[in-house]
Amino acid sequence: MQTHFSDEQLADEQIKQADDILRKCVHCGFCTATCPTFVLTGDERDSPRGRIWMIRDFLEQDSPPDSRLQYHLDRCLTCLSCMTTCPSGVDYMHLVDIGREKLDKHTPRPLADRLVRWLLSMVVPYAGRFHLALRAARLAKPVSFMLPRRLRAMVSLAPATSHSLDPIGATDRLYADNIITPVRRVMLLAGCAQRAIDPEINAATVRLLNRLGIEVEVREQAACCGALAHHISAHDEAKQTICQTADAWRDEIEAGTIDAIIVNTSGCGTQLKDYAGLLAGEPEYAEIGQKISKLTMDISELLASIDTLPQNVPNGLTVAYHAACSLQHGQRVLQAPKQLLARAGFKVVSPAESHLCCGSAGVYNVLQPELSQQLQVRKLSALNATNADIVAAGNLGCINQLASGAMPICHTVQLLDWAYGGPEPAGLAQTGITAGITIASASN
Repeated sequence: MQTHFSDEQLADEQIKQADDILRKCVHCGFCTATCPTFVLTGDERDSPRGRIWMIRDFLEQDSPPDSRLQYHLDRCLTCLSCMTTCPSGVDYMHLVDIGREKLDKHTPRPLADRLVRWLLSMVVPYAGRFHLALRAARLAKPVSFMLPRRLRAMVSLAPATSHSLDPIGATDRLYADNIITPVRRVMLLAGCAQRAIDPEINAATVRLLNRLGIEVEVREQAACCGALAHHISAHDEAKQTICQTADAWRDEIEAGTIDAIIVNTSGCGTQLKDYAGLLAGEPEYAEIGQKISKLTMDISELLASIDTLPQNVPNGLTVAYHAACSLQHGQRVLQAPKQLLARAGFKVVSPAESHLCCGSAGVYNVLQPELSQQLQVRKLSALNATNADIVAAGNLGCINQLASGAMPICHTVQLLDWAYGGPEPAGLAQTGITAGITIASASN
C-alpha cells in the first residue's frame, strides 16, 4: 500500500510504525473471508482491508476524519483472525491500536459512550468490585428490559450461578502443597474478572501444577494485565495497570527465581506477550517488559512441555474444543490444548468455522451487543453440530459467552486437572453426563 506521510508526520513514532505496517498491505483481501464482522455484514468497511484504508486516510490527512471511521473501528473485535490469514504479515493489531488512540484524541466520543466505557474500566478489572456488580446484575435481570441496550447487555451476561470471590490472588502467596523437590517455579496471573466469575479455573491450575511438582507464586499487586482498559481506549488506566503488574513481578524476574509466567485466560496472555511493545517507550519499564513477554506462557504451552503427563486410556467422553481467538490468533497456540486433552483420554473434535470469534472479545459483547449475539448464535450452532459431550475453551470470556449452549462448557485446565486426579468440574457433575465414567489419574 502506498503512503504519503510528510517528514514531519513521520517524526511521530506512532505514525512511523503505522507507515511501516501499512506498506506491507497488498490489498489481497484474504483477510475479508476470515473477518467475523465482514462475514456478518458484507460491508468492506467492516473488514480489515477496509479499516486499513480508512486508518491510512485518517492518519495522512490534516482535515477531520470520516465520521464513519470510529463507527467501523468500534465494530472490530480485534480477534486477529486477519493476522493469521494475511500472507504479507500486516501487523493489524498494532495498526488498529494506533488508529483508535489517534482518533480518540481527535474526535471525542458521545457522553453516553464515554460513561459506559468509564464504568467498565472502573469495575471489570477489579475483582472485588466486579464480584459485587455481578450480584447486582443478577438482581436486575427481571427488569433488564427497561434498561438501555448496553446496560441490558451487561445484565444479561451475568452468570446465573453465583460463586465466592476467588481467594487466589487476594494475597501474595506461594502454592507448593506436598512438593518435596520442586521441578519448576512459575508466577501465575490470577486475573480480575475470572476471580469474580469462576474461581475454579485458578484452583484447577494450581492443583494440577502442584501435582506435577511445580510451585506456583501469585502476587496480589498483579491483579490485572491491562487488556480491558487498553482495548476500550482508556489509555492512561491501561498504562498504569501494565506498569503496576510489571512492578509486582520485577523482583522475582530480575532475581531469576521463576521459570515462566503462566496465564490461564488467553486474552491476558496475548496482552502480556505484547508488554515488550507496550512498554518500549517507558525507560524504567522497557527491559522488564521484554522479560515479561519472553517468560509468558499459556497454561497449555507449559503443560505441553512436560513429558511426565501420562497417556490416559480413552474415557468415552467427546470434547468439542473451542479455540479462543486470543489463543489461536493472538498467541498462535493451536495444537497444544487439543493434544493435551487427547493425551488425558478425551476424544477431541473441532467445530466448523473454528477460526471465527464467538463474539465475546473482552467487553465487545457489551459495547456491540447486536453483532456479538449474532456471532454467539453462529458459534453455538457450530458447537452443537459436533454432538460432543463437553465444550472446552482456554479463555473465560468465551466460556461465559457460550455458557447457554446445549453442552456444558469449562476451561481446558479443569478437564486436565480432573483427568489427572483432581475433582470433577462442578458444571459437569450438575449435568449428569459423566455418570458411570471412570477417569484415570496420574497416580494410576
